[in-house]
Amino acid sequence: MTTSASVPADSGNTTVAQGTVTDRLVEANEQYAAAFTDPGMDARPVLNVAVVACMDARLDLHAALGLSLGDCHTIRNAGGVVTDDVIRSLTISQRALGTRSVVLIHHSNCGLESLTEEFRHDLEMEVGQRPAWAVEAFRDVDQDVRQSMQRVRTSPFLLHTDDVRGFVFDVKTGLLREVDPA
Repeated sequence: MTTSASVPADSGNTTVAQGTVTDRLVEANEQYAAAFTDPGMDARPVLNVAVVACMDARLDLHAALGLSLGDCHTIRNAGGVVTDDVIRSLTISQRALGTRSVVLIHHSNCGLESLTEEFRHDLEMEVGQRPAWAVEAFRDVDQDVRQSMQRVRTSPFLLHTDDVRGFVFDVKTGLLREVDPA
């Protein structure tokens, strides 16, 4: 498997070969758009499922779950934790776009396992303003998946909370391990 991680970067800054990483992405989009044809889909996911996952670059969710374009809504953030903004997205996904199931995916070796809420304090000291958001750091990935499942199941804004399942993706093997909600 070839990844962009195998492309050498230029001394740790944002330039790659000729231009910035963003320039490279825009160029790739131009090539993509040249062959693009409208798939004729609307915003409603074919499988009526929303997947909430960590933003970690090692997770290729569509490949790992056997999904195709249009199959699901994908909501990603640091840790894949269920925050107020995730509830907002899930609410829109369910109430306006027809999803019925929620799949939560955390992963092994998550960066949030090494952070604490002290991170916010450090930011405040650096920039002079305390972030309004919580870091949502955790030590036990299974417990954090359980907490996320509970947040979804108890949200008054969500219509469909009976099919909510949580998993931990192993970044070494690519396998999902389901977390018992109990």
